[in-house]
Amino acid sequence: MKILGISAFYHDSAAALIDDGVIVAAAQEERFTRKKHDPGFPSNAVQFCLEYGGVTLNELDAIVFYDKPLLKFERLLETYYAFAPKGIRSFITAMPVWIKEKMFLKRLIKEELVKLGYDKKKPVKMLFPEHHLSHAASAFYPSPYEKAAILTIDGVGEWATASICLGEGKDITILKELRFPHSLGLLYSAFTYFLGFRVNSGEYKLMGLAPYGNPTSPEVERYVDIILKELIELKEDGSVWLNQKYFDYATGLKMVDEPAWERLFGFKKRNPEDSLEAEHCNLGLAIQRVTEEAVIKMGREAQRLTGADYLCMAGGVALNCVSNGKIQKAGIFKDVFIQPAAGDAGGALGAAQAAYHIFFGQERNITWKDDNMRGSYLGPTFSDLDVELTAKKYKATYTHFEDFKELSNEAAKLLADGNVVGWVQGRMEFGPRALGGRSILGDPRNSEMQKKLNLKIKYRESFRPFAPSVLAENCAEYFEYDGISPYMLLVHPVAEERRNPLPAGYDSMDLRNKLYFERSDLPSITHIDYSARIQTVHKETNPRYWELINAFKELTGYAVIVNTSFNVRGEPIVSTPNDSYRCFMRTEMDYLVVGNYLFDKRQQPEWQEKDNWQEEFVLD
Repeated sequence: MKILGISAFYHDSAAALIDDGVIVAAAQEERFTRKKHDPGFPSNAVQFCLEYGGVTLNELDAIVFYDKPLLKFERLLETYYAFAPKGIRSFITAMPVWIKEKMFLKRLIKEELVKLGYDKKKPVKMLFPEHHLSHAASAFYPSPYEKAAILTIDGVGEWATASICLGEGKDITILKELRFPHSLGLLYSAFTYFLGFRVNSGEYKLMGLAPYGNPTSPEVERYVDIILKELIELKEDGSVWLNQKYFDYATGLKMVDEPAWERLFGFKKRNPEDSLEAEHCNLGLAIQRVTEEAVIKMGREAQRLTGADYLCMAGGVALNCVSNGKIQKAGIFKDVFIQPAAGDAGGALGAAQAAYHIFFGQERNITWKDDNMRGSYLGPTFSDLDVELTAKKYKATYTHFEDFKELSNEAAKLLADGNVVGWVQGRMEFGPRALGGRSILGDPRNSEMQKKLNLKIKYRESFRPFAPSVLAENCAEYFEYDGISPYMLLVHPVAEERRNPLPAGYDSMDLRNKLYFERSDLPSITHIDYSARIQTVHKETNPRYWELINAFKELTGYAVIVNTSFNVRGEPIVSTPNDSYRCFMRTEMDYLVVGNYLFDKRQQPEWQEKDNWQEEFVLD
């Protein structure tokens, strides 16, 4: 039974194909179109999934869209009615699009599929599960648990903004929902907006900014108090009630009532690219604390309702790896599994899985130890010929290695010498994290590496932290964590013995001085609060990446390297050898490894294209 899942028309469009419950392929449209968070119909991703699965559209058993458009339209109408006459401008903007296109989404999807060879005379069953059911399915079905609580938290689906479900065998039962306009995800996005970052893409920046707040400052406590007294009411079950007089997302064209927020917090909304001051960091820390408290309360409620020993998570808020680490550390559950493509992209996969197990009633046979996501390496791959054709196109010079172990040893030496290396191997990752398939790598011992990667390679804010990739078997030597974290979705502290003591007056230092203080013997991956966003690397799922880190370990004694996504600011993660070479040549990256090919920047011809990545990509 072959089922295609699709998510589209909001952000992070994607497609996924499953065959008798096994995940065959999954990819986001942005990786093909090079438009970050591309919301359009995922024609390229669908085509890739079909080709990889060796199937045509009309041979599918079902095509499944990740939410119910008419239920979403009902929510819009009821919301505008409830807030009327407020929101008339937003209503006038939104309604023509709905009436012309989204009301007839099934027809629109079929029209797009016809362009890909779909024959309407031989119709395939089309299904529309609810948004949060798609999220829940994406988390539970690939997990290793026979029974688990499922917690989904995002901005909003149709009506639901969070849900607690019970997954047992092949069945998912929805037990409790939080409904629009009250939403933890939208609350976090509102602070993302007020602090000058882009909604639906900058939330992870806010999470990275939060630790730069002063944890001992009365200002942080004051901000937390304002949030809990004026903006929201946080219930014991983790649900939130948002005071709509301060928010504008329900019927307006922006997230918040800016003058009201400026009066509340005592400073103006930050504009993108403005400098980051102490009050911005402290407010970021305050909302992160409130979010963590809400997530932990939701987790406790999920355990109370289900009695389950395990938790599965999905939805955009499940990408907040700091709160994930806190819920894991709270000991509410024996273990937690988080869908690596937790946002809307993962909804495509969940929709297909929900159809297979719930609509078609197919049993779930757990034959895997950790999870069934295959390391999330589910996207396109490439051949030696693809690399050589790219080299010919740009008249590039390279060294080809017959022996991959020899290449790994060479790349490890380059990293140990302080070089930045682009690393492209095998199938592309599904989800927002680069996991050693499409990564930029560095030496975590190098105190200048974070600065170099941010300012000269990624061209982004200097405060942005980097993640460590560590051999799974050596994780406990470096971090206060002895479990697995293959998808870079958990934050845990760096081991106590590796830390450097903080200097006197550290908490009152400005962001810049805090940033460049060496906090451990792994300065480039140790965040300001001694934490790190860990990726454990497993030989079973990514043998080549494991081989490289093992070579670095043999050379330096350290089984950990710096890993960040292979892209510049505003650009989607690279997919092809061509994408990789262009990004390599337009940055100050030192070396590029694609498959068994090594490119040295010093040996490359001068880059002739006069394009500018800052003009090509909308800055996030």
